[in-house]
Amino acid sequence: MGGLEQRFPVPFKNFSVQIKGNNTDLVICRYDDHFLVMATQIGTMGTILHARKEEGVAVEPTFNVSVIFGKRDEPMLLAITRQLIEHISSSGSSMPLVISLGLKDHSMETLKGIVSAVVENRLW
Repeated sequence: MGGLEQRFPVPFKNFSVQIKGNNTDLVICRYDDHFLVMATQIGTMGTILHARKEEGVAVEPTFNVSVIFGKRDEPMLLAITRQLIEHISSSGSSMPLVISLGLKDHSMETLKGIVSAVVENRLW
């Protein structure tokens, strides 16, 4: 596990992990204005989501997570995205996240495995 950070054309990491017996390919990219995470167990992009921190006067930060393409009725995909944007925000970055999730398994264990792999290899 663990991807080597590459610098061209944008900083990125590309690696694979096993989650519940499923090979999971991940790519994490840091663009000037957002982060991109792609995680697939099916060889395609799957559902694409967008997440950002809402700017406001509230003491507690709020986050907006929305589906751009794909499954709109899958709470686990929203949960992965929300956990990652919260982690990005708590690390001091206000950049939004675009994430692609093509998963065979939509269990809590898969959610935790993807969040853990991305956080361990983060570019923020």
